[in-house]
Order: sequence, then C-alpha cells, then structure tokens
Amino acid sequence: MEYLFIGLAAGSIIAYFIFSRFSKSRRQQNAQQQSVVLMEKIRSVCKFITVEGDFSEIYHYQNVKDKWLNLFLGSKKALVLIDAKAYVGFDLTKIKMHPDVKNRTIVLTDFPQPELLSIETDFKYYDKKEGWANPFTSTDLTEINREAKQHIIDKVPQSGLFGEASKQALSTVSLMENLVQTIGWKLDYKALETAAETPKLKEGEVSE
Repeated sequence: MEYLFIGLAAGSIIAYFIFSRFSKSRRQQNAQQQSVVLMEKIRSVCKFITVEGDFSEIYHYQNVKDKWLNLFLGSKKALVLIDAKAYVGFDLTKIKMHPDVKNRTIVLTDFPQPELLSIETDFKYYDKKEGWANPFTSTDLTEINREAKQHIIDKVPQSGLFGEASKQALSTVSLMENLVQTIGWKLDYKALETAAETPKLKEGEVSE
C-alpha cells in the first residue's frame, strides 16, 4: 500500500512537470503565433504618408559671374515670382519590426525619415533688365530656374512640413498601438522620435 502511494505521488509529480512543460510550450507557441498575426496586421496599417505645402517667393536674380563683361556690355537682372508646391513623404512601409515574445511587445526599428519627394514650380518674370549688348539667353533662363527652385528647396526644412509628416506618422502608429493592445501586447516605437529629428532632402531626386 505504501509503495502504491509513493508510486501515485511520484506519478502525479511527473505528470505535473510534463503538463507544466507542455502548457509553457503551448503558451510560447500561442504567443509566437500572436506576434506573427500582429505584425501582419501592422503591415496592413502601414502606408505612404504625404503632406504638401504651398510656397510663394520672390527671387532676385543678378548676373554677377562675368563682372568685366557686365561692365562693358551691361548687367542682367530679374525679379522672379515663384509659386511652388512641395511634397514631403514618410514611407511607413519601410518600417522593420521584431517580436519580443517574452515581454509581449512588438518593437519597431529602422524607422524611415521624412523626405522631400518632389516640388512643382511655376515662374513669372518681373522687372527683367538686360544689358544693351548682353541679352538673356536660354542658358541664363535655365540657370535662373534652377537657382529659384533651389531657393524653395532651402525653405522646406523651416516650413514645418517634415514635422507635419511626422505627426501624421504618429497618428498611424497610434492605430498600430491600439491594434496590439486589444490582445494585451505593447508597441515599442521609440525609433520614431529619433528618425523624425533628422529629416532628409532628396535634392538630387526632386522632380520639376
């Protein structure tokens, strides 16, 4: 009888450890499956955010490169009214993420930076003055347009467009956060603040 009791007790202990190990493995498997489902849902929320800003500037152009030529032939000057629309984008589809199953957290990393995607410009010339023997050429006009456009590009970082794009990105991240919280998980998106501090101008890729 004593041996039977000891056997039952030992069997119960072994069964408990087997059941605990099985339950733990099952919980880990469920948590892993939850993380996969959550990351798929987060990817479905990610999108390309675009904000636009309008600019109206007056650009003063004067040909100062050929001083001696201007002295003899007359200088060229112009006032250029620039109407422009700049588009700043935040590509959230580039977000990378990984699950911290132990802490039930989805960690967002490698957050993209807001970028100047394109800029549309329209130029109107006022008070256009040419030298008596030094007229504007097509090369001059191309150079003026390039400089005027660069004038707008230089204004974009101070316009608040990058900050507005980051705010909209945060709104999207809030949706992600609500999504993961519905099943008791957390979202770690500290990388967003770091990325938003260093906006990027894709100057060489900006279209007309």
